[in-house]
Amino acid sequence: MKTDMKDIRKKLIIEENRQLSSRTWQLKLRGDIDVFTSSGQFVNIAVPGKYLRRPISVSQYFTKEKYLILLYNIAGEGTKILSELKPGEPLDVLVGLGNGFSIPKDIRNPLLLGGGIGAAPLMQLAVDLLACGKKPKVVIGYNTAVESWGMEKELRNLGIETYIATMDGSEGTKGFVTDVIREKDLQYDYFYACGPMPMLKALRDLPTEGEMSLECRMGCGYGVCMCCSLETKSGSKRICKEGPVFLKSELIWK
Repeated sequence: MKTDMKDIRKKLIIEENRQLSSRTWQLKLRGDIDVFTSSGQFVNIAVPGKYLRRPISVSQYFTKEKYLILLYNIAGEGTKILSELKPGEPLDVLVGLGNGFSIPKDIRNPLLLGGGIGAAPLMQLAVDLLACGKKPKVVIGYNTAVESWGMEKELRNLGIETYIATMDGSEGTKGFVTDVIREKDLQYDYFYACGPMPMLKALRDLPTEGEMSLECRMGCGYGVCMCCSLETKSGSKRICKEGPVFLKSELIWK
C-alpha cells in the first residue's frame, strides 16, 4: 500500500525536552498523532541542518491528549542538535511508522526484555498488556546503573515485577538480561525484546515464541528507499515498513 504523506507528515510542537540521565533525554511532542495503533511504532524526525531524518522509537503515545513521549541518547551531531531545541519550537515529524507489537489472546505471562535506550518502547507495551489483562514481567539491561533514566521505577509503580541487569554489577544482577532470567527463574509463555542486535541474538534460543524490535539505520522510514531491507524466512522485508517488530521464528540468524 502506498504511503500517503498527508497522513504521516505532521508538524509537532516541542512541549518538553529535558535530560533524564547522563546520556538520555525525554522529548514530549504535541500535535496530531492519531495514526498510532500499537506500541513499537516509531517516528522519523527532521533535525534542523541535517539532510537525513532521525528515527526514534516511541516510549508512550496518548492519542486523546494528542501528545507522545520519546526517549533518545545523544549519539552524534543530529541528536546533539535535537537536545538543544526548546519548548515551543516546531518539528517536522513522520509519525506512526512501522508495525509494532501484537498481543496474542492466548498469552498470560509475557516477559519484556530491553537493552539500554532500546527498552523505551516497552513502557507503552507494558501499559497495553495490563489493559488486556496480562501480567508482564520486565527485565532491563544497562552497562552501568548511571545509565538508567528511571523507567523501572515507573513500571514498578504500575505494579509490574521489574528487574535490572548491569554489566558492571552496580545495580541488580551482574551481567545480561539472560542472567536475570536464570537467576530469578522467571516463568513466561511469550517474550518481547527491544535492544541492540547482540542482545537480540542472545535471546534467539529462548524456549518460547516472541517478538523482537530491530534497530538499524534508515533513510526514508516508510519503505521507499529500501536501505533497511533484510532477509527473513518469508522473504525480503523492510525493517521500517514490515518491521521493526518481527517474530523470533521469522528471523534468519547469521
